[in-house]
Amino acid sequence: MSYLYETHLHTTAASACAKSAGAEYISFYKNLGYDGIIVTDHFFNGNCCIPKNLSWEERVSLFCKGYEEAKAEGDRQGLKVFFAWECRFYGDEFLVYGLDKQWLIAHPDMMEWDHITHYHRIKADGGLVVQAHPFRERGYLSEVYVHPHQCDAFEVANAGNPYEQNRMAYRYAKEHGITMTAGSDIHKVGVTDNGSIYGMAFEEPLHSIADYVKRVKSGTGFHLHVPQQQLAWEEHTSNHLPVFIFDKANIPIATHSVEEIFATF
Repeated sequence: MSYLYETHLHTTAASACAKSAGAEYISFYKNLGYDGIIVTDHFFNGNCCIPKNLSWEERVSLFCKGYEEAKAEGDRQGLKVFFAWECRFYGDEFLVYGLDKQWLIAHPDMMEWDHITHYHRIKADGGLVVQAHPFRERGYLSEVYVHPHQCDAFEVANAGNPYEQNRMAYRYAKEHGITMTAGSDIHKVGVTDNGSIYGMAFEEPLHSIADYVKRVKSGTGFHLHVPQQQLAWEEHTSNHLPVFIFDKANIPIATHSVEEIFATF
């Protein structure tokens, strides 16, 4: 038996691009046989709808409403709901798990952190950092930034991506021994860009977000809830935007071909 969890989900309470409230997702995932969901709304440096003219604490309180509403409905229906968030730097985005509302309130300076500070501060406090959809290409992006050293894992399967971009992430993570996660990046109940509902399947149930962090950091006891053929490498798979791989010092290395991308770490 395995226990399924959605790891990447947005609500209208905080994500400007979302179409569904947190509580609306509960019956949908419960009917799919999932054991739980993780709410990962866009934080203030991303596509967030929280007003900027409030105090930091007021903004954080509003930001957490999507999770809190989902949690209340999840408790009522018997679906676990955990808290996390998605932050953004320069087009590259990261999912942060294992920390809570009080941690956010206590760290208003986080908006000024660079990638290295961000990763080390979160890791020091027991959190998990996952680069979301690392090979994503969009019309609003001019370059792709990949950070293998400034996170704990790659989200290699994201239902907001075309399969080609997921295959790039999967192959890169596989060749460099990077732990892999999967999530739907869902913004509206039952709807994703590529039509799939992804997630992660664990051998044992998760009782807290700390359990999720521990399991992913260990790299064991779970597998990606994604059809394998959607990640299998296909000839002519390639990037279309320039790709920069960031080294341990967070210095970008330009790549010029698919082969060079996978050779750079």
